[in-house]
Amino acid sequence: MQLNCLQENLSQGLGIVQRAVATRTTLPITQHVLLSTDEGRLKLSATNLEIAISTWVGSEILEEGSITIPARLLTEFVNSLEKQTIAVSTASSGTGIEVKGDRVEATMNGADASEFPPIPSVDQGVSTKIAGKTLKDAIHQVVLAAAVEDSRPVLTGVNIEIEGSQITFAAADGFRLAVRTAELLEPVNEKLSIIVPSRTLSEIERLIEGDEPVDFVITTQRSQALFRLKNVEVVSQLIQGTFPNYSQLIPQERTTRAIVDLGELQRATRTASIFAKDGSGIIRVQIFPEDSGGPGKLTISSRAEEVGDNTGDIAAEVEGSEGKIAFNSRYLSDVLAVLNKDKVALEMTTSSSPGVIRPLDNEDYVHVVMPMFVQW
Repeated sequence: MQLNCLQENLSQGLGIVQRAVATRTTLPITQHVLLSTDEGRLKLSATNLEIAISTWVGSEILEEGSITIPARLLTEFVNSLEKQTIAVSTASSGTGIEVKGDRVEATMNGADASEFPPIPSVDQGVSTKIAGKTLKDAIHQVVLAAAVEDSRPVLTGVNIEIEGSQITFAAADGFRLAVRTAELLEPVNEKLSIIVPSRTLSEIERLIEGDEPVDFVITTQRSQALFRLKNVEVVSQLIQGTFPNYSQLIPQERTTRAIVDLGELQRATRTASIFAKDGSGIIRVQIFPEDSGGPGKLTISSRAEEVGDNTGDIAAEVEGSEGKIAFNSRYLSDVLAVLNKDKVALEMTTSSSPGVIRPLDNEDYVHVVMPMFVQW
């Protein structure tokens, strides 16, 4: 293999695939990056056996070939260089590369490309397209609710259901539930449901730039999914199992609904969170309808015995009766951070029933948060 490549292009490409490089592993080769020539470009690939990321970098290919090099070593070396043209060639040993710049050169030992785990290719299966910005927004609004611990593997993923031209993303960790629906650019002929690891979708969100369509392919065996972006491909193993019937967790009725300004609610929640840190993370929310004494309002408070307490009022349009509910401050802050409307609706029935948060006049997104039990 012999090629010339711009330092900034190679650095950017290594930055893309770096997130798929294994950190702690019993298979050392997965800590390498695969360099290979592909139709006049340099292809970089990395995999931790759960997710594989490949990207293509514009290069002047002088001789075809492939080899694997420790990812961290190559990335740190390339990032240390100034912007320039880098010459990369296979070392005389056959299991390493020589890298030459304007005033620098290095030799790096690697391994034969045949030792690298095969990068999955998804050529057959159910395929569709989704707008890049739509996918990015949907992931951003849902992935925060996925579980972090592996005690129930299906909850560490995001359930994706596709039917016709509609796609639904859902994630739940036992304390909260986020559901987002969106439109596909290409409808599918069959109804299907898969669970994609939340880590995979977080990488997809990071990689999406602009609104170019993203190709989405699911294998016929429902074992892998491929996301194809501009010059980047991500292939992920899917989580096997049955996702909970989350539609049962979304309250169908409400006794109280408060519509408030999102920015004001974020500020009040942020302030209350300061005191909630030492008070089991509890934020109390009280909703007061309009009465003869004044307009409706939403009161947010928190207290910690050793620190103090805090109370803040927000003007609100209130429908229904007076209500009170307590939330974990982090869960409330998380959902408010991913909303993109000026107004937000908070809905509830009783203080022991889940609270529902959704952007106003938007049926595409709903977030359910389990209440915390407190003495009022």
